Amino acid sequence: MIIWIASYPKSGNTWVRLFLDYLFSPTNKFSINKNYIGQFPLREHFVGLTKNVDNQNEYARNCKKAQLKLNSDSKIKIFKTHNALWNWNNGQYSFTDEKCCLGVIHIVRDPRNIVTSILNYFHKDNYDQALEFMKENKVLGGGKDESGLPTIIGSWSNHYKSWKKFKKNNLLIRYEDLLEKPENEFFKITNFLKLVGKFKFKDDKIFEAIQNCKFNNLSKQEDLYGFDGNSYNNKKLNHKFFNLGPKNKWENLLNPKIKSEIELLFKEEMQELNYL
Repeated sequence: MIIWIASYPKSGNTWVRLFLDYLFSPTNKFSINKNYIGQFPLREHFVGLTKNVDNQNEYARNCKKAQLKLNSDSKIKIFKTHNALWNWNNGQYSFTDEKCCLGVIHIVRDPRNIVTSILNYFHKDNYDQALEFMKENKVLGGGKDESGLPTIIGSWSNHYKSWKKFKKNNLLIRYEDLLEKPENEFFKITNFLKLVGKFKFKDDKIFEAIQNCKFNNLSKQEDLYGFDGNSYNNKKLNHKFFNLGPKNKWENLLNPKIKSEIELLFKEEMQELNYL
């Protein structure tokens, strides 16, 4: 059965995955390019199910089948995903359900901070374009896109609300709390995995993982070795994945117009998450 690490893009999903990569590493030698936590979807997950996984309808039709195939070994596994908990073709297909997974670690981030990361990572010309990206019900990947597979993320609002509806073992983690109270929040994650997945972690290794996964350490590793998880375009343009980190503070970066637009557009969700 699958436990998801789910988030909208640029919300801390990779940070949590790297933290868990350290915990699941058989040694204490940490590398940002050695992954023990998988990503979904990958092409290999759909082998034997469809020959046209680039097609959004084929991808959606076979998504749960691919997960059931992964579950055929009866082992508990953790996957990172940016998919929303979507329904497709008038609800005929869905991303996942309680038969496919044990639960979700749902990571959220203040949209006033996400917009700067969207601007940088997806090479938008300005904040208006970055905000438009967050407003649209987007599908990333598929066809000629570098990621190669459709990832149905929706808008920022719809992504958050979709995973909020998943009732089975749903742990909500705010990116900002990971920054401000890392020990408290990362132990929430490990306690959740102990309870839901019967995993075992030693406290001293959890503390080591927290230290190793501080932003400065991840950024230094990227400088030395590169980061496989960065996009092809960013690598080509020599743009870093671990770009601003804790320095990405909307108070210092956003103009009043964009700030107000975000707060008006996502007011309900931001109030619910105590961002307003």
